[in-house]
Amino acid sequence: MAGPVTPPRVSARRRRPGVIALSLALIAAGGAGVAVLLLQVGDRIEVVTVVRGVQVGQVVTEHDLGKASVALDPLVTAVRGSDLDSVVGKRAAVELTPGSLLSPSQVTKDSLVKAGEQLVPIGLKPEQVPATALVPGQNVQLVHVPAQGETDTGKTSDTSLQPIDGRVVKASSAAPGTGVVVVDVATTAQDGATAAAWVSAGTLRLVLAAPGGN
Repeated sequence: MAGPVTPPRVSARRRRPGVIALSLALIAAGGAGVAVLLLQVGDRIEVVTVVRGVQVGQVVTEHDLGKASVALDPLVTAVRGSDLDSVVGKRAAVELTPGSLLSPSQVTKDSLVKAGEQLVPIGLKPEQVPATALVPGQNVQLVHVPAQGETDTGKTSDTSLQPIDGRVVKASSAAPGTGVVVVDVATTAQDGATAAAWVSAGTLRLVLAAPGGN
């Protein structure tokens, strides 16, 4: 009769310190990643967004704006969601594009056309549009030129034909097909009538004023 069978001896598995250290490091890294993610979520703030396009000079309404929660970079300025009511009723200082954040500098409480000024719309053909982009607030001069077929008879010395100072309020995109750009220019009430007559006669040209000029 066979004697009792002795169970095989299992040697204890030796744990390698390097593997343990690596495991702890991975766990710590994973925890740090979760912590960073939680911090980013916690830093999200509510800001005002543009949900409907607003042209330069138009009054901003509550229907033009919305709110969104974002993780905002410290270098980016945006109107806080709690301040939405403070921008409603102001005017767009630049064209507001749907889907963008609203910055405080993009709205103004002042009218882009000041008291005593008139707005003169000027259509520019592609060859008359300056290479430098026309932007609101840019100073320009409205210059009278002789109509086609006419000659300069010296009347340019007349004060009524002197260049007129103006300020760009809005410039449209080039019209499809024609490429014509319409520029709204603010001038004094007296000069506005003269400029409008030049536009009607086709004898007006728009010239960019020198930087710092009036």
